[in-house]
Amino acid sequence: MEPLSRRAARRLPLATPGLRVGLFGGSFNPAHGAHRAASLLALHRLRLDRVWWLVTPGNPLKNNADLPSVEARVACARAVARHPRIDVTAFEADYGLGYSYQTVRLLTARMREVRFVWIMGADNLARFDRWQRWREIADLVPIAVVDRMGDSLAATASRAAQALGRYRIEESDAPLLANLSPPAWVFLHGLKSPVSSTQIRALRQRGAPAAAA
Repeated sequence: MEPLSRRAARRLPLATPGLRVGLFGGSFNPAHGAHRAASLLALHRLRLDRVWWLVTPGNPLKNNADLPSVEARVACARAVARHPRIDVTAFEADYGLGYSYQTVRLLTARMREVRFVWIMGADNLARFDRWQRWREIADLVPIAVVDRMGDSLAATASRAAQALGRYRIEESDAPLLANLSPPAWVFLHGLKSPVSSTQIRALRQRGAPAAAA
């Protein structure tokens, strides 16, 4: 798959006042069907207007030495997303943003009338306390945590989940999340895909076919 041009890959999506936008950040190395399924679940359950896949320059908690270019990862992610309400962007690379806190702070400051929700998998909630300024992220945007196979117990028992426990809302109230003042978060069940980018990369290294979903 040919990489996109720098400008096309790094364009910041447009957002009008009042729009409900889910922010789904990650290396997307590579993007796969579970990313798409989590996004569709969030669109439906949170009553979002759009989901933005934020293809990061690199994960500060991982070795990024062999990471493909953001243009290549955006091209792959767009091919996987295949949905008119999912936007894929690597705008963080042009703004020099290396941490999720920086991204959330910039977007909430520049687009004050857009209702952003941060979307993460349960595996990320389990280690959310290792993220830079994670409490401030929770103070800036509501958070939706999407269940993942084998990660539920570790996620809900994690330091971050316990610290933010009093701000968790009932899953039945998920459609209200985008309108709530942070901190506020919800745990969404219903997605149990075992697929991960790490698994796909491992299969590729062994020369085995990797499932896309």
